[in-house]
Amino acid sequence: MKKLILVSCLALISALTHAQGLDSIIVERYYVSDANDTSVNASGGILPVSSVTYRVYVDMATGYKFQAAYGVPSHECRIATSTLFFNNEDRGATTPTYTKSQAKNNTIMLDSWLSVGSACSGNYGVLKTEDNGVSTIVNAEAPPVVQNASPLAGIPITAEDGLLAGTPPSVTFVGISASEFDNQNDGTNGPVFSTFNGSWASLSGTVGPTVDNRVLIGQFTTDGTFSFELNIQLGTPTPGGVEQYVAKNPVGSEIQNSTLTFTSASSGVGIPTINTNSSKTIVNVYPNPTNGNVVKLEVVPTKVSENNSYKIYDIIGNVVSSKIIGKVNSKFIENVDLSNLKAGQYFIELSLDGTKSTKKIVKY
Repeated sequence: MKKLILVSCLALISALTHAQGLDSIIVERYYVSDANDTSVNASGGILPVSSVTYRVYVDMATGYKFQAAYGVPSHECRIATSTLFFNNEDRGATTPTYTKSQAKNNTIMLDSWLSVGSACSGNYGVLKTEDNGVSTIVNAEAPPVVQNASPLAGIPITAEDGLLAGTPPSVTFVGISASEFDNQNDGTNGPVFSTFNGSWASLSGTVGPTVDNRVLIGQFTTDGTFSFELNIQLGTPTPGGVEQYVAKNPVGSEIQNSTLTFTSASSGVGIPTINTNSSKTIVNVYPNPTNGNVVKLEVVPTKVSENNSYKIYDIIGNVVSSKIIGKVNSKFIENVDLSNLKAGQYFIELSLDGTKSTKKIVKY
């Protein structure tokens, strides 16, 4: 069985720019396991009830590319749990190379792996709030598993599975034997993966599959306290330029970013968990496209705002609907009524104290 591994250090380019392209690291609670999920895993690995599947995304400014997550002698790369990480023995792998068809079986969708964008073969991993709702996976087990709709995981993956069709790049590992980390044979990994001389990388760099430019770099399932300490290298919009972000003790042109350190026990309930120094208000609309009469407008603001509203425009710019929201001081979800709108393409413009964000909505 393949194992989750961390591998030797990617050669780092020395020329750095001073602009900052890393907005934050986003940790999404993707799924919470229940007793039905555990029942099918006698031969597929040990999956305790109430295990949480976390997805970790690098949230970047426009034009930046994810190049690598790394550990070097002065900066540990560490992914840990207080118990063990789950690894499904049916398709257990270091990277998400299983197909979408294979993902329908057992609890393969909950496996632990590293990535540079993909969540299964031919599909990018995206936040469930960014999913387009197309070809959502329906588990083929009898009785079905991976069906839990725990509110601790936000949108059920039976509604939005966090997969977006595309051709994400493959992970590049360099210079270390998998056997060095292959010390479990019961379908579990861990509890600690640490390297001072390792990396996983996208050689050409990965741009996020949506306009928000977020790249999935790993999925981890555990019933324990999940934590990480990461170091990230990004490619800048300037050809050949790079930026290096570290969890602590920056040297030279390195940039320290507090979101590179995370502990699930301190994150509270919030889906996804947006680390506190994110510089962008997060706006999502789902399900999108939709054939229904209501979509959800989800907003995670960076600060309190007093005067907030939204307008919906048709394709030629006419305002077809509007609403005053009022004061916003934390994450909120607004039900947006589309019942009076015909099938077609629309744009919803959110205004928070005059700062505007626009998302496209497709009703069919």
